[in-house]
Amino acid sequence: MAERAPEGWTDTERALWEAYRQGEILDRRSGEANTDDPFGDAPWGPDRTVRAEVLAHLLLVGPEPAPGRVASLRFSGVLVTGALNLAGGAIDDYVELHDCRFAHKILISEAAASTLRFVNCLIPRLEASRLSTTGDLHLARCRVPDGIRLTDARIGTDLLLNQTVVGGDRHGRAVSADGITVNQDFEAERLETRGELSVRTARIGGRLSLRGAQLRADRRHNPTCLNAVRVTVGHTLYLTGSADLGWVGSRGYYGSGYGYGENPPPDGPVTPFRAFGRVRLSDSRFDGACLVSGEFHLEGEDELSLRRIHTPELRFTCKVRPTGTVSLSRARVGNLVDTPEAWPLGKHLGLTGFVYENLRPVGAFPVQQRIAWLEGSSVDFQPESYEQLAAALRRDGADDDAREVLYAKQRRRRRTLPLPARVWGAVQDATVGYGYRPGRAGLWLLLAWVLGSLWFATHPLDPLKADERPHWNPVLYTLNQLLPIVDLNQGGWNPGGLTQWISAGLVVVGWLLASTVVAGATRMLQRG
Repeated sequence: MAERAPEGWTDTERALWEAYRQGEILDRRSGEANTDDPFGDAPWGPDRTVRAEVLAHLLLVGPEPAPGRVASLRFSGVLVTGALNLAGGAIDDYVELHDCRFAHKILISEAAASTLRFVNCLIPRLEASRLSTTGDLHLARCRVPDGIRLTDARIGTDLLLNQTVVGGDRHGRAVSADGITVNQDFEAERLETRGELSVRTARIGGRLSLRGAQLRADRRHNPTCLNAVRVTVGHTLYLTGSADLGWVGSRGYYGSGYGYGENPPPDGPVTPFRAFGRVRLSDSRFDGACLVSGEFHLEGEDELSLRRIHTPELRFTCKVRPTGTVSLSRARVGNLVDTPEAWPLGKHLGLTGFVYENLRPVGAFPVQQRIAWLEGSSVDFQPESYEQLAAALRRDGADDDAREVLYAKQRRRRRTLPLPARVWGAVQDATVGYGYRPGRAGLWLLLAWVLGSLWFATHPLDPLKADERPHWNPVLYTLNQLLPIVDLNQGGWNPGGLTQWISAGLVVVGWLLASTVVAGATRMLQRG
């Protein structure tokens, strides 16, 4: 191929030709922040301007590299005029652009590339559906006013959208990446969108990180700000905050927030993940964990949907209660890590069929608050939710708390019954606490013993046999009636009339109450 640039190319374009052959960077930045700002209004002259057709020529039919060099397209501080159309092309060379402006959208749909890096660039729109790369696709710290399309793209390693600001298209979508495959990490930390971020049916081999992202739905077209249904994530989903120290003003080489080896202090200022609109994570799978601690500003029928998700650990630790509905219907998780303050109030919680193995609350989460969490569900009485909670508490050895939950289940169930059953339930509750209050049964048993003893002390009984006169003891006789199995040798008396009915009543009360007391004592001995 020719070793000189084609005729008609400008001096800047010829310089780019030579830099491409040498594998070097063409840097046309002036060093002045205001002038070099790709998002500013400062004009860039011919010495900083390259036509899009020149870039297409270099990437698709570029010259051979200089001897001993590897050709690559790398430049900074350049204005690209015209629409860059690489659709369907094969881009074998490494591409990295910093602090550049594009006057028109970039078209790379159906293209095959190695690694593409755009850092701190102004790009009106990126059309990259079914793009296939063997390396990274970086769009860090860029501004893309009219949206990004990555539908069915295949990214060989990482996809980075850190600190990028993306506007919506005419359908209210900021990032359309349905069906995308990312072999390693998908990082969109501190991403700002005005429109829907859609990654439906995406497959991500590593992390999906939206730490510190600010997602706003364009409600004129679409009330959803994050649509991640049927997503498979090989590691962890982060809808969490991003520590400010180390991020603000970051100029990291890859657009990430922290320098290599730097860890922000745990108690420093944090920018939370914020979602203004619906968030849909239904039917997704997170093989590492699902971490949710952001702010969810939901309006009207908006919902944070975690329906039918599968993950070994769900951490739901929002510091600000979601303002709308949170649904975990038929989700399956291993560890549920949460705080009482994280869940919405006012029947805005869906727990139908929610299955979890272990409860690992952050800080105190008393059982009464956990019961209130259940009863804050948006549907009517669901006995399986109480059974699920009681089973999880038993697995942690909290038998008393599990019994408290089952007691609450019976009391909640009573409200759904007809009037006669409700009356009988109230009697059971008051006397034995549905069998979960053996202490209460013991007190009633003690009261029956005292009252019976007083009655029989003033109404002595006749002996059963006239020729026998056993010693009369009203206290032991009453106790003998109340204890259904124990025999205190008080059978030699013959009650009659009202006294006979009282004696029979004591026997019935004894069977009802003593069995509950014995069952409670047995459970205590078993725990001991």
